[in-house]
Amino acid sequence: MTQFRASSGKTAPLGSHYDGKGVNFALFSAHAEEIELCVFDSSGSEEVERYLISENDNGIWHIYLEGAKPGLVYGYRVYGRYKPQEGYRFNPHKLLIDPYGKKLVGKLIWNKAIFGYDIDSPDKDLSFSSLDSAPYVPKSVVVDDAYDWGDDKPLGYSFENTIIYETQLRGYTMLQPSVPDSKRGTFAGFAHSSVINYIKWLGVTAVEFLPIHAFFGNRHKKGYITDNYWGYESFSFFAPEQSYLAGSDISEIKDMVKTMHAHGLEVILDVVYNHTGEGNQLGPTLCYRGIDNLSYYILNPDDKRYYFDTTGCGAAFNIQNPQVLRLVMDSLRYWVTEMHVDGFRFDLAATLARHNKLFSQESGFLYAVNQDPVLKNVKLIAEPWDVGYGGYQVGAFLPGWAEWNDKYRDNIRRFWKGDTFQAAEMASRLAGSSDIFNYGNRDIWASVNFITAHDGFNLNDLVSYNHKHNLGNGEDNKDGTDSNWSWNSGLEGDTDNGVVLENRFQRARAMLSTLLLSFGTPMLVAGDEFMRTQLGNNNPYCQDNALTWITWEGITDANKQFANFVRKVVRLRKKLKIFERRKFFTGAPIDKSGFKDIAWYTEKGREFEAADWHDGNRRSLSYCVYNGSRFVMAIFNANFNEMDWKLPPLPGDLVWNLVLDSSQKISAPEAASGKVIKVPAWSVLVFEIKK
Repeated sequence: MTQFRASSGKTAPLGSHYDGKGVNFALFSAHAEEIELCVFDSSGSEEVERYLISENDNGIWHIYLEGAKPGLVYGYRVYGRYKPQEGYRFNPHKLLIDPYGKKLVGKLIWNKAIFGYDIDSPDKDLSFSSLDSAPYVPKSVVVDDAYDWGDDKPLGYSFENTIIYETQLRGYTMLQPSVPDSKRGTFAGFAHSSVINYIKWLGVTAVEFLPIHAFFGNRHKKGYITDNYWGYESFSFFAPEQSYLAGSDISEIKDMVKTMHAHGLEVILDVVYNHTGEGNQLGPTLCYRGIDNLSYYILNPDDKRYYFDTTGCGAAFNIQNPQVLRLVMDSLRYWVTEMHVDGFRFDLAATLARHNKLFSQESGFLYAVNQDPVLKNVKLIAEPWDVGYGGYQVGAFLPGWAEWNDKYRDNIRRFWKGDTFQAAEMASRLAGSSDIFNYGNRDIWASVNFITAHDGFNLNDLVSYNHKHNLGNGEDNKDGTDSNWSWNSGLEGDTDNGVVLENRFQRARAMLSTLLLSFGTPMLVAGDEFMRTQLGNNNPYCQDNALTWITWEGITDANKQFANFVRKVVRLRKKLKIFERRKFFTGAPIDKSGFKDIAWYTEKGREFEAADWHDGNRRSLSYCVYNGSRFVMAIFNANFNEMDWKLPPLPGDLVWNLVLDSSQKISAPEAASGKVIKVPAWSVLVFEIKK
């Protein structure tokens, strides 16, 4: 006797949907020959019922189970041809999660049964595995989306008023002493008052989380808690990573978002739609590959056994397929409408915007996102590159998008390292990188300025190491970039040498000051504000331990002072108001005062001339910015020694008022018009006109 009364159901919505009387299931597969819905006990350990899905409308398979309720655990078995050379990889022995499943139960266990082929066969993926994967894979769970959001609504901060704080959710609270042990590393832990109050104190406006979608955890590396700490191998775009839940209710995410909004903090998710955790032809069969390999992935047209890959992760997700694009769009809308997130950062976004294998501003993905009535109201940030042909597309995304600006990162690092031929380019980077983004009526905030990110050296290591130290990753120090543009200040790694430490702190303060005094959207990395170290590891993707966790109790007095300094500069950025502009500078006077919207001055108190811009040995410059009500000058000196600097002349009785000294060596708060001052080495000074 069947547990539920089955009927044909409806084609929409896709996934599992509870209507108060039962659950409708709908699954897309264009090439399947037969599909079974498998129901499990509440733990997911025992299969208790199978239902043949006989209804198929234009590739949407559907069934309705009367009496089924939220909490029902299920998965799919999909039948069809197994001919890898033709792109078919159906294998009903593999239990598959629902691509639209909003919750998972059970852990992914690395076992040969999760592969569609016999991994011991010399034919590898051309062979066929008859092992049942059900005991080793997570199952989908029917959920009820009902939640009392109260008066929660989007904060709606404009990009020009946004300061992003990037962090990995788990690592942020694993060592936070104020968070209860049972909640550390979870959404509930991040919502703890001690965490939220600290971030609010720091002054940032948005938290950008590394991927929180369910992803591959531990595989087969002994001695590691996980080999995918960052989370960039998603195998569900709706269900959250189970280990990030303190309990079993996904409302925990909503509680966190609601709490953050109540404290004025936006939530941005790093999302990975360009590939999945199933990898290449030798990867496991967990979801998309077994449901319809031909539809969900881009295959090599010359040999469909293999995949077309621009991600470096095995196989590019086929966003060019209308139903796969629909999946991505539905996922994005779900996280906005049901989870109330405020925006997304798209990993390897160039892959998503490819059409016929080439990047195109007219791609289906970019068109769909830009016309969507829900997504047009949230923040959209592209990582504007991938590893495929023509994959570097910084500046090529459409108006309304912001983009990670790696040119900013490299130039600012090199300038404060003391490299030659950096000052001229730095002027463009400080002013919003108009050479990259000023087209098609784009705004100045389109440049997401960053000096560090989750990958690469963090700030402390940028001034403490000349070379990467990644041996702990188990890859013979071959992983991670060698282009760090770092300088250890004279000694490699940890030291108690006072001279070296002073230089490190000076340059670190100067770099963060530069970041927060640049036009565009600044992004800080969690822990940089108090000089957290990763001991020279610039690719700690596999380090789920104290190397990557925020070591709150290890923060020294010097680190606390640094955090206070960062907070001061964050507050200064907001107070000055000049960074709220949307349009790029023209370099022309904007009113009767004759002051230009931006002008560049040398240490001689005069504006830059052509020869100054071509001076490769120049390691200093300053801007004067006027917005009609505020006049601000910032001086950037990356020389090894202090230098004489003549302040530009001002009309009448106006004087220069010092509002920031990153070197913390200047005591005089005011300076007369045209006065020559001493600008300390490795420092940033900010003045504002004072009557």
